[in-house]
Amino acid sequence: MKGKVILLTSDSIGAQENGLGATILETFLTLLKQREEKPAAIFCMNRGVLALTSRSLASLQLAELARAGVPVLACKTCVDHYGIADELAAGEISSMGAFVDLASQHEVVTLG
Repeated sequence: MKGKVILLTSDSIGAQENGLGATILETFLTLLKQREEKPAAIFCMNRGVLALTSRSLASLQLAELARAGVPVLACKTCVDHYGIADELAAGEISSMGAFVDLASQHEVVTLG
């Protein structure tokens, strides 16, 4: 994942039934944080910003990735839409302009 930006568009990967998608996302992030080579950034938009709240176990992994030096960013428009600015347990609020800059410099891998 070195040099790549992960675009997280949901608080789960794939089907959301019975929590499977949330479990898959948490597993992916757990494995990602264990790798020596980390992504250039993780940008969350749409329902992906919900993964940054304490409602999602993925927030624990995202917080650890942030502590390891990976920028974990949340789309401000999306955070405002869901009204969760005060609920973020990981990451920081950013802008779509920041994502455009990241996407112009790195390959984007979309999950959601």
